[in-house]
Order: sequence, then structure tokens, then C-alpha cells
Amino acid sequence: MATGLHHVEHVMGMAVSIDVRDRLPAAALTEVIDWLHHVDATFSPYRPDSPVSRFGSGEIGLDDLDVEVLGVLALCEELHADTGGAFDVLAVPAPNGSRFDPSGLVKGWSIERAVEVLERHGARNLCLNAGGDIAVRGEPEPGRPWRIGIRDPEHSGEVMAVVAIRGRGAVATSATYERGAHIIDPATGEPTTMVASVTIVGPDLTYVDAHATAVFVMGVDGLQWLADRHRDHDGLVVTHDRQRFATAGFGSRMGAAEA
Repeated sequence: MATGLHHVEHVMGMAVSIDVRDRLPAAALTEVIDWLHHVDATFSPYRPDSPVSRFGSGEIGLDDLDVEVLGVLALCEELHADTGGAFDVLAVPAPNGSRFDPSGLVKGWSIERAVEVLERHGARNLCLNAGGDIAVRGEPEPGRPWRIGIRDPEHSGEVMAVVAIRGRGAVATSATYERGAHIIDPATGEPTTMVASVTIVGPDLTYVDAHATAVFVMGVDGLQWLADRHRDHDGLVVTHDRQRFATAGFGSRMGAAEA
């Protein structure tokens, strides 16, 4: 049994950091790594042999997809309906040349499943960071919450806010500072740049990550959609002129930055 676990795995085109503060069997890390590489092989739009790429290109149909992929497609349809079309995996130009890219859901979904793997092995206090989108459980140490910095979209390297989470939680940010204008507005088929960044906080990274994408497309008005339909979520929107807009509960989630 290992006392705590710290590991960084490069997979799905990003670094996934795994920080567990509990004693775990060595098999736990192996299972999580195998899972993340399975997700990459199955869902990557960069791999022409992945089922997602083959489906997007028309090489295979719905009847050829397994239950796992069909389940992800069902989640994507649920989000499309819930967001009024702001989240649409069929309106995204994919790296494989098709217009089917479920990456906006798959990252958060796969990290939540990785957390479940660790929990089955006995983990209760953990943090998984997938390219800046984060799922946590428990505490880093007794009496102290996880503290997650939100990057200032206009000043690289600066933190503009800190979210404090104790227990189950997730934080995801959609912004243009890493990949440029890459989030597509399904209504126009063009990248949207209405806002500089959107951060969503909630209980499950599957939805938190997807909602960050949807609110980025909706703009500041998306915060009202979030408040109306997902009361267990809070959001912060930063505009290019550095104005900040947030749901009523976002302030209560913030913690002081540590020295």
C-alpha cells in the first residue's frame, strides 16, 4: 500500500495530475492510467482509428458503437437540449475533418470516472487536474479545503480568484488564453470571443466542464441560465474589458489565497 499518490500522466493531449492523500494499493494508479489511455484511444478526434473519428467520418454507424460511446452521445444530447443548443458536439469542426467532436464532454466525464476508480480503491481525499479542469474529494489535510486558483485571462501567470472546496467538487474554466478562439458558437459556426473567460464550480466535472463551454457561448447572459437551471452550480464570467459578473453564490465559494 502506498502512502499518498502523486503522478502526472501525459494523455489526451494534456497533462493529468493525480494527487491522492490516502493509502492506496499500487493497482489503483495502474487502473486509472489504463482508463485514461482507453478514453484517448476511444474518443480522440485526433486519432483516425478511434471510434469517434470513424463515426464522425461515416465509416461506422450508431449500430457499430458500443454502450460506452452511446452513453456519451446520450449525455451530449441531454446537454444540447438543456443549453438550448449552446453545447453542440455536431457543430464543432474536429481535427479529423468531420464535424463531430465530443471532447467538450469527454474530458470532464473521463476524469470523474477516474475519480470513481480511485474511490473504489479507498481514496477519500484527492485532486485530479486535467489541463486546468479539476475534480476534488475530501481535503488535502484535515481542516483545510482544496484551494484552486482561477487564472487572470488578461495577465498570464496571475491568479484573479481562489475557489475553496471541501468534500466533493469540481472547477472548470473555458477561455481563449491557451488555445486562442477555439470555442464554436453553434448558431454561427464561428469561434466566439464575446467574453474572456468563464469559470464554473459544481459537484461533477462532467457537467461543470460542459457548462463552462456552454456559458462561454452564451456570454454573460449564460449566468442567468445557470442560476435558473442548475442551482448547485455557480459561475464567474470575465469580459475583455476586465468586468466580472458572477452568480449570487459564487462569492461564498471563494477562499483567501495562501502565501
